[in-house]
Amino acid sequence: MSVQRVGLVVHEGRAAAVTAAEVVRRWCRHQGVGCCAIDVWSQEEQRRDAREEVEAAGDPDLIVTLGGDGTFLRGARLAAQNDALVLGVDLGTLGFLTEVPAGDVGTALDAVHRGQVGVESRMMLTMRASRPLELPEGMEALLRYGRGPALPPPLVRPECAVAQDWGVALNVTALNDITVEKLARDRQVSLGVYLGGRLLASYSADAVLVATPTGSTAYSFAAGGPVVSPAADALVFTPVAPHMTFNRSVVVAPDEPVALRVLEHSGRAAVSVDGQLRGVLDPGDWIGVYAAPQRLRVARLTPTDFYGRLRERMRLTDAPAAADTVVTPLWPHTTRAPDDLAHLRLPSLAVDAD
Repeated sequence: MSVQRVGLVVHEGRAAAVTAAEVVRRWCRHQGVGCCAIDVWSQEEQRRDAREEVEAAGDPDLIVTLGGDGTFLRGARLAAQNDALVLGVDLGTLGFLTEVPAGDVGTALDAVHRGQVGVESRMMLTMRASRPLELPEGMEALLRYGRGPALPPPLVRPECAVAQDWGVALNVTALNDITVEKLARDRQVSLGVYLGGRLLASYSADAVLVATPTGSTAYSFAAGGPVVSPAADALVFTPVAPHMTFNRSVVVAPDEPVALRVLEHSGRAAVSVDGQLRGVLDPGDWIGVYAAPQRLRVARLTPTDFYGRLRERMRLTDAPAAADTVVTPLWPHTTRAPDDLAHLRLPSLAVDAD
């Protein structure tokens, strides 16, 4: 692709990210490409809805994030609004999303501009709710904890029909997860959980969440959920500290929505999108979570080595009983795959010419 305008999302608290941002700006000036800082805020400012952000930035066709996975999630929220490509520059510590080292940002931008990168497609989530979400007065001060200001409640999507049974469509996209969690420390939230339109169970828990395959290594993983390949399409339902025997995650098909209803005897519940509180539900309210029609497009300079990164970032160790065994880091294939295996996705290796 020929880049026309860059939206720059920077972790201002990291000096290396600020330095890398200057490299991006110089590259844009040299190429005659527009560049605009996006999702910029201070502790005193209000943040904006994603649609408002990208319009104010001139609808960039490339979003460059400089930071860790949290910064990448900020960029993904914006890119989903106008199908922009995302390039994640890695300045974090335990990330699965960013890829490009800070020292290679200029080279990476050249490759994107020449169309010499792969484009990885990631599933995202969106939602409907029984009513528009709101944040009670005073919640903003409680949310900061030394961090930036909260995002505003999501806007209603006016292009989507409103029906009593289906609720209102909200301008929400989640790359990792959508979570309903308790507000009071001493009281769990009670929820009826519906998978594909059928009641699975009523849960009393600290939280329940719906994750994408990308988000399976985030909050869902910490709560005991499975690791799912980001190349798969699925929704992962995971309860967090439930007071019941059945505490397993359930993986559902991408066309099977997950609905969460706050039960009448429950306390109020918070709705978080990719870790950002976006609204509060009262007893009787509900949300429906489903695969978003749009997907995130991520620029990749090389094929994603998800399982190698999983082993490295999670510091996986081998079983003591296997410690004296020599195990190669890659499946030892050095010849071309037979025809019946040609469709499989494996790391690229030098192969025989025959």
